[in-house]
Amino acid sequence: MASEHAGGAVRGDGDGAEADGEVAEGDDSGGNNENGENTALALKILVAGGFGVGKTTMVGAVSEIRPLRTEELLSEAGQSVDDTEGVERKTTTTVAMDFGRITIRPGLSLYLFGTPGQDRFWFLWDELSQGALGAVVLADTRRLEDCFPAVDYFEHRRIPFVVAVNCFSGARSYREEDVSRALDLDPGTPVVLCDARDRASGKEVLIRMVEYAGRMHTARLLDSVG
Repeated sequence: MASEHAGGAVRGDGDGAEADGEVAEGDDSGGNNENGENTALALKILVAGGFGVGKTTMVGAVSEIRPLRTEELLSEAGQSVDDTEGVERKTTTTVAMDFGRITIRPGLSLYLFGTPGQDRFWFLWDELSQGALGAVVLADTRRLEDCFPAVDYFEHRRIPFVVAVNCFSGARSYREEDVSRALDLDPGTPVVLCDARDRASGKEVLIRMVEYAGRMHTARLLDSVG
């Protein structure tokens, strides 16, 4: 299973990416190879977490293109299925995915895929995770248990991830090590504090994600040939 998710690199075209991470033409932000062809690299990153934790907000805040959103109004029928405790003021829900793009540096872009947060849409996760380099698991300390399923999902499939604690106004502050202990994370799994509404904060989370995933994939490659 892990081999299906390793890598996460696609060639970017500046207009978006297919959900399965297929190769596309390069954009103008990258360098050229010796044949004069564009070599821009794009990495697929998932943004996951519980219902109402800020996934759509983060993708929208950091994306340099108009984000693609698949939100629908919450219906009374849906509210009877979805756990809205703690997010009673939320009126919409992601039913497929959010999509955005951010350029980290010239020649390197991240394609962001925000996953739906409700249990009834979990069947989409396997398809969205195909070809992903890694993931960001957003957490709300007021409802920390809501991110357990995402943590378990990525750990089971050996997809590198970081936990980003979205610091909501009025929420109690915790140290990174306290969150790591509460979630029973594997040693070395990064925990960072962030504001999903702030572009700079979100970009820093994504940089940490790419750095960590790169180290993990390199270590696994060395183990496989050692």
